[in-house]
Amino acid sequence: MDFAFLSETFFKLLAGFPLTVNLAVLSLAGGGVLALLLNMARASGWLGARFADFYVFLFRGSPLLIQIFLIYYGLGNFPAVRESFLWPFLREPYWCALLALILNDAAYTAEILRGGFRAVPRGAVEAAEACGMSRLTRLRRITLPVAIRQALPAYSNEVISMFKSTALASTVTLMEVTGIARAEVSATYRAIEIFLCAAVLYLVSTLLITRALRLLETRLSPWLAGNRA
Repeated sequence: MDFAFLSETFFKLLAGFPLTVNLAVLSLAGGGVLALLLNMARASGWLGARFADFYVFLFRGSPLLIQIFLIYYGLGNFPAVRESFLWPFLREPYWCALLALILNDAAYTAEILRGGFRAVPRGAVEAAEACGMSRLTRLRRITLPVAIRQALPAYSNEVISMFKSTALASTVTLMEVTGIARAEVSATYRAIEIFLCAAVLYLVSTLLITRALRLLETRLSPWLAGNRA
């Protein structure tokens, strides 16, 4: 095995790592906000609940790759989209990939948050109501913190999954880690070494993310620290 080539390839792939992180962080942030809005829609009434359920069914039931293709290749076929103020963004592969990642992440995160909201003790909410807290204050100080803590173990898997899903952005010409790896394979035909370097980069990143989320979970639940192996 050519270690000099492996080292050179690894540093080439690192050039695409900032874009990978950018896509992952922004998709998780945007998806988290949208997921919260979906859960608020669920709580608003029958119509909001039906919309949220349909949204989750639509984006969880179809592959992310298809969603990226539909947004990148499909939206441009509508004259209304091409003539709108959104076209300067939607004609760029970066924004199309990011939009698809956000919409997809929101569907999964909405279900994770729903489980977290259901785990909030009813007594805590009633106590907040008895203290005269408004609905927004209850959400900010009671419901949301408890729901996030309950949902964190499941959400950790979504964070890792979304980080790896950014590799699909390479299918619309974005040169993140996988995009650069594919370009290098086309140029050198040394697929094993190049994709091995990419796999190592993703593995190390996933390990660091897992450790960081585990530390966060322990910080939010210090009583669990002694039970970890």
